[in-house]
Amino acid sequence: MVVSRRGASAKAPRTQFEYEPESKIIVGDCIAEMEKLPAKSVDLVFADPPYNLQLKGALKRPDESEVDAVDDDWDKFASFAAYDNFTRAWLLATRRIMKPSATLWVIGSYHNIFRVGTIMQDLGFWVLNDIVWRKSNPMPNFRGRRFTNAHETMIWAARDENAKGYTFNYDALKAANEDVQARSDWLIPLCTGDERLKGKDGKKVHPTQKPEQLLARVLLSSSRPGDLIVDPFNGTGTTGAVAKRLRRNYIGIERDKTYAEAARERISAIEPLPDDTLKPFVTARDAPRVAFSELIERGMISPGARLVDSKKRHGALVRADGAIMLGDKVGSIHRIGAMAQGSEACNGWTFWHVETSKGLRLIDELRAEVRSMMIA
Repeated sequence: MVVSRRGASAKAPRTQFEYEPESKIIVGDCIAEMEKLPAKSVDLVFADPPYNLQLKGALKRPDESEVDAVDDDWDKFASFAAYDNFTRAWLLATRRIMKPSATLWVIGSYHNIFRVGTIMQDLGFWVLNDIVWRKSNPMPNFRGRRFTNAHETMIWAARDENAKGYTFNYDALKAANEDVQARSDWLIPLCTGDERLKGKDGKKVHPTQKPEQLLARVLLSSSRPGDLIVDPFNGTGTTGAVAKRLRRNYIGIERDKTYAEAARERISAIEPLPDDTLKPFVTARDAPRVAFSELIERGMISPGARLVDSKKRHGALVRADGAIMLGDKVGSIHRIGAMAQGSEACNGWTFWHVETSKGLRLIDELRAEVRSMMIA
């Protein structure tokens, strides 16, 4: 399996994202509607299917007040077998529309996620991670007979074991996490406050609305601007709202007209983020190659200039051909840097400085300026 660890390669021409992303909500059955979409056309699918909670009666607090639990008809199935058949059908429809490089996210609770995961593997999906969404403000266990259910699980999977080039924005995630690898446990609060959609009666429009912060992390980690995102269980459009803000194209499928209308209104009010905030994350590994001689050709360093280390213990003369000279030894910035230190290897870009009227300047900073002009 080959993975694209970055959102885009800086070696490719710069992609411009200044456009209004397209968002579409389809009212209908997710299986039937996905069958109408072109095969292998979707970059990422986020699915928040019914959890099949199997509630047997009203849930009450210790003071006997009733909890607004999920007791809607869309979450009720006659049996585990019926739920499994439904799960298998929508997963097959999902797999058909996914590009070979696409990935699928499915969120669930202990009621359903293990059944969903088994069926995913049976159908050929290849599990990449399970992400634990740890809720900082979970609903308490009112009966006091179980642990407080303070998390949900997301399965992230490729279309199949041999999938190539799926998107994982590893470097951007690591940079945002203070240069530490992003972990598979995410501490994010439940959807509350102004983000929670409410009807004219003041009640929640949807009982299981997911927080935008959760979807933002999903989309930022595994998709790119311009990608097509599909949510077969659209609900009130959290995925669509985040997709539009992040300049992804979006199709949501929802059979409940009330939910669909709330989602349309919500998404229409979203303003996409500025283009500059969504440009590809460029790492040294992906950045265009810049030779030291190019700094000379661009007039950033003159032949005859003197390169020194940070403490000015070593000095080398810059030649017109891009090599540098230390005594009677001539070579690259790396070879001469290693020789100056008596070491086997040296990164000349981070060792040598050029003397300027304002003090020493690392030559790697000059290289960065050239790169920024190359990918602009």
